[in-house]
Amino acid sequence: MKHVMTPFLMTKIIATVGPSCSTPAVIEEMILAGARGFRINFSHGSFSEFDSLLESIREASRKTGIPAAVIGDLPGPKIRIGTVSGQGILLREDMQVVFTKQAGKEETIVEPKNHRVILSVNYPLFVDEVKRGQRVLIDDGNVILQCTGIGGSGDDRQVTCKVIEGGMISSHKGVNLPDTDLALPALTEKDVTCLSYAVRKKFDFIALSFVRSGKDLAALKQKMTEMGVRHGKGSHTPASAITGARTKADLPALMPVIAKIEKPQAVHHLDGILKETDLVMVARGDLGVEMDLAEVAVLQKQIITACHRHGIPVIVATQMLQSMIEASTPTRAEVSDVANAILDGADAVMLSGETAVGKWPVEAVKMMNRIAVRTNDYIRAGFFENPLMAEAMPRTNRSDALAHGVKTIVKDLKIKMIIVWSRGDGAIALSQYHIPCPILAFNADTQRLIHMSLLNGLTPLFMKQPASGSQFIREVDGMLVKNKWARTHDPVIFVMGEPVDKTDAINRVVVHFVGEAME
Repeated sequence: MKHVMTPFLMTKIIATVGPSCSTPAVIEEMILAGARGFRINFSHGSFSEFDSLLESIREASRKTGIPAAVIGDLPGPKIRIGTVSGQGILLREDMQVVFTKQAGKEETIVEPKNHRVILSVNYPLFVDEVKRGQRVLIDDGNVILQCTGIGGSGDDRQVTCKVIEGGMISSHKGVNLPDTDLALPALTEKDVTCLSYAVRKKFDFIALSFVRSGKDLAALKQKMTEMGVRHGKGSHTPASAITGARTKADLPALMPVIAKIEKPQAVHHLDGILKETDLVMVARGDLGVEMDLAEVAVLQKQIITACHRHGIPVIVATQMLQSMIEASTPTRAEVSDVANAILDGADAVMLSGETAVGKWPVEAVKMMNRIAVRTNDYIRAGFFENPLMAEAMPRTNRSDALAHGVKTIVKDLKIKMIIVWSRGDGAIALSQYHIPCPILAFNADTQRLIHMSLLNGLTPLFMKQPASGSQFIREVDGMLVKNKWARTHDPVIFVMGEPVDKTDAINRVVVHFVGEAME
């Protein structure tokens, strides 16, 4: 596949790492192809394997000189069935499946004469919380059961279900309970262990799985505060978490949190979640299992619009180029899916199995980048503007209002690019207006640059702190010409604070023509 490298990526690409892309050489190719974030899924693998993947990502990022964010994805409280003998069991329609409270009983019991199977699960309260008439889904909804009865008490309590849609089940397959309110904790013991590892290894982002409400995120952030990577309640905004703005100079940089929306409860409590999170991921896998599959496309648009209303960056994930796990090219429907996520206003799109275990990890990134570039060219040419996005964007402070003004200037003057020096929320404010124009975000803090690498339109670039705004403009002006990013007389916009090291907000917008003399 022929690939043309683009210097400024608008929509960012996140790739899940795994056996197919575990070496620095492959990850380097993926970065050059357009990947700007790498997800390590703590549900699969050991800490020694994570060590190796982490070093490969960082080595490839150092070699290319391109900031690449590392995301640690916590497993979350996933319910799974116990051990199933042999190659698995075929559950047929109308068969009985009994779940017992004896969670320690790992081996599945099959009673052919009674057309009954007895299963255990890794969550002892399962039999107390599932109610008659509620659905029990196994293996991503491939097998559907319905609770028909509850019997016994204490350790002998059990839940009886009828098979509605049958299929093969094997050991430790996941269980979804879309109709049941669970008392599962937001953080399991394994989550805390993985979080501690991520903090120790200085991951850039942490993702929380199976979020149900803002309380789940508050619990995670409290634990992170105890570990020294959050500032505590009320001391930051989502923007400052991503850009690394500090309330006190001696505090460590924040580790932004990504809320994965994949449960019905999360959709119902979305506003509360958006008040607690720094980024959102529309995790369509479990979302499509626990809710009507036909609703997922509309929910994606609704979630993205809500994120824009709160100024929260949003990632769309799961099965975007699923056929490329085996095939070297995607289906036409998958191409349309990626393009539509971008048209909806996604900041980033994510690859999962396509890069982690697929045969074509580099080609998958190249293809996703090709789709993103063509779609963003279409947007920039003025053929498409998302009216929901324009209405949803907040204008609640100076940075938001200035960003809105910059968007108008870009359209009126056909601006080539936006250049920002921001130590606070200026960069994310510009990004969240989805201005169809590259934004060069300069900073002297490498951690902040990495945090900005997932934001729409932003290209993070290192520069030592300039002495003044005029010096900043002169230095960048020369860089634009030297690197052939712009030509003499091209119009660009500089956005910064005055003085240039102002920490709280941007307050200066300069329309500049490349090569123009500075006083």
